[in-house]
Amino acid sequence: MTAVDLPAVPRVLIAEADPWSRDLLKQVLLNVRCDARLDVCADGQHAATLLGEKTYDLILADWELPGVDGLSLLRSVRQKRRSLPFILLSSRNDSASVREALPLAPTAYLTRPLNMESLTQRLQDLLLNEGESVYCEIPPLAPGMTLPAFLERRREVCDGAPLRVDVKAAVQRSLGPEGLDLKQLEGQVHSDPQITAVLIAAANSAGYHGTPVQTLSEALHKLVPGQSMNLILGLALKHNVVLGDPGLVAYAERYWQLSQGSADYARRLARMLELDHERCYSACILHRLGDLALLRCLEDWRQGGGALDDQTIGESLEAFGGAYGSALRTRWRLPLELRQLIAGIYSLEGGVYSREALVVNLAVQMARLTEHEGLEELAGSKTARLLKVGLPELSRVRKT
Repeated sequence: MTAVDLPAVPRVLIAEADPWSRDLLKQVLLNVRCDARLDVCADGQHAATLLGEKTYDLILADWELPGVDGLSLLRSVRQKRRSLPFILLSSRNDSASVREALPLAPTAYLTRPLNMESLTQRLQDLLLNEGESVYCEIPPLAPGMTLPAFLERRREVCDGAPLRVDVKAAVQRSLGPEGLDLKQLEGQVHSDPQITAVLIAAANSAGYHGTPVQTLSEALHKLVPGQSMNLILGLALKHNVVLGDPGLVAYAERYWQLSQGSADYARRLARMLELDHERCYSACILHRLGDLALLRCLEDWRQGGGALDDQTIGESLEAFGGAYGSALRTRWRLPLELRQLIAGIYSLEGGVYSREALVVNLAVQMARLTEHEGLEELAGSKTARLLKVGLPELSRVRKT
């Protein structure tokens, strides 16, 4: 089937078990056809049910689906519609697997890590006529919608923070003759809370097992290099990853600077005290993720026709920033130990806290000081006393 055979608005099924790969496929497809009617599922049985209920114009399915696998879905489809476009995705790149799939005539057999350019080109060939492009207007806000109601609804479904880093440039600078240089890539993106959170979440998803991943470095080494690159590039395809409103940009820059400053202080303090400095850095770079995610949702509100000013932004952050952060960290299933460490930044009341929690709490307090404020009061605080660091140590950390 060619693009000219498609209906005005194609219906597409994506069947992929891994949540982050599923989201990536969705973003790539919507970047090609933003108007596509899209059904997404995580297992083969659900996909088989949907195929029995609806007529699709394109299917993307993972061979390694739980329950009914992708190859079985392809076999079932070919018994009814020989020409239906079906892209089979797989981690199997051996000749025996290819020979097993080819008699069923998949439109494409793509192995992981996916080549994003190749996938995009194939989707364009299948979903667009030559020279055609599809523009989707941003839907206006529902009549009578208030900002608090809008933000409450978006809290459980928001896509996270805007991007601080130019991901395409970062990946390009990290590619060498031998492929992707993970150390170089880490250096390019380590200041970006959204990239850090997504890669940590992906490395802890159902497809990966073992010790929970709590830092960007661990995530990059646990994920296949091509998968890390695809996830990072996929973030740039999402809506409103770059803020357009100057007021929102100013707030975002403030939070990015606070996150970076506290992360740098946490790393130095932890090294001085011989603690896990990368884990402390990770907690601090992520601790404003919710506020940043809220700013991105406020950009959606503005583009939908909602009024926005500095007072509204401040009040929204005060009312919803913390809740957005908690919701994201839980929904993305960041490790409990990392979430507890982030919680230590905000409160040390009650309970027994680790030395790492004391470090991140003190680091954020340091980052909040202006350049004209001294460290004397902070050196006398309960947190500093528990860590047994005084003014000389804090001064050294600040000057490093």
